[in-house]
Amino acid sequence: MSAKGAATNGRSVTVFGGTGFLGSRIVRHLLDHEFTVRIASRHPDRGRGRPDPENPRLQSVEANIHDERSVANALVGVYGVVNAVSLYRERGAETFYSVHVKSARQLAAQAHRAGVERLVQVSGIGADAASPSSYIRMRGEGEQAVRAEFADAFIVRPAVMFGPDDAFLSTILKLLRQLPIYPMFGRGQTRLQPAYVEDVAEAVVRIMERAETRPTVFEFGGPTSYPYEQLIRAIAHQAGLAPLLIPIPFAIWHALASASEILPGLPLTRSQVELMQIDSVSSPQMPGFAELGIPPHSIEEILQRMLSNRR
Repeated sequence: MSAKGAATNGRSVTVFGGTGFLGSRIVRHLLDHEFTVRIASRHPDRGRGRPDPENPRLQSVEANIHDERSVANALVGVYGVVNAVSLYRERGAETFYSVHVKSARQLAAQAHRAGVERLVQVSGIGADAASPSSYIRMRGEGEQAVRAEFADAFIVRPAVMFGPDDAFLSTILKLLRQLPIYPMFGRGQTRLQPAYVEDVAEAVVRIMERAETRPTVFEFGGPTSYPYEQLIRAIAHQAGLAPLLIPIPFAIWHALASASEILPGLPLTRSQVELMQIDSVSSPQMPGFAELGIPPHSIEEILQRMLSNRR
C-alpha cells in the first residue's frame, strides 16, 4: 500500500532520530502514553537501546532521512511524526544544510503527502535564519522550510538539555573533577536555562496528544536562568568541588574548536562555541512547559539524583 493511500492510526507515531539522546526518551514517553511507536533510523537497533524490546507497540524500520523513498515508507499509516534528527559536527556530505534544512524539508513534504496529521520538528532556542553562525542559521532556515511544506507543523525549541549520559552536565562535571582550573567560555556571562531531557520528551508527547491544532512554536527552558559562571559554580558546589574559574576569550575557543574538528577525539565543535556566545533562554512571550502542564525539573535536583546513583 502506498503512503498516500494508507489510512492513519491515531495512536501511531514515527520518530526520526529515535535512537539519540532526546529521541530515545521521546520514544519511551510515547510508549508510556500508549502510542504505537516506529523508530526510523539508519541503524534502528543501535543507539541508547530500545525501551521495552518485547513491547508489541514498538517497531523499528531502517530509514535514511536523506532518502525520500525510505522516509515515505516509514510514514505509511501513521498519525504523527517527530523529527529529532540533529547534527553538531559537519562531516563530508553530512552538513548543517543537508540535515537541518534539506532533509527536514523533504520529511515535512513526505509527511504532508502521506496524510500525516501532526508533525513535531525539534529545533533549538536561538534558531535564527539571519544568524552569521552557519549552525544557528540552518536551524532557523530549517524551521521555515518545514513550515513551507507542512503549514501546521509544531516547532519545539529546547534550551541546552541535560540528563544522564548527556554531553553537557556530565561533561562539565567530569572536567570539574579532573581540572584544578576550569576554563570558562568568555567571561562566563552568557545566560543558560538548561532543560531536563525527560521534561522535553514529555512535552513533545503532550503536543502530539494536544487537541489544539493551531501550529505553535514552543520554547522549553528549565526553572532557572543562570549566567554560565553561576551555573558552573552551582554544579561544582553540589558535587563538593571548589574549582578556580578562569575566563578564556571566545577567539581562543574558536581556534581550539577549529583544531578539534580536524583532530579526531576532541569533543569541542565550532557550533558549540557559537551557541555559547548567545543566551539560551526561553522567551516569556512563547508557550512552554507551563502551557502543557509540566513543572520542569531543576538541574540541581537531577544532578543530586545522578550523584546519588554513582555512590
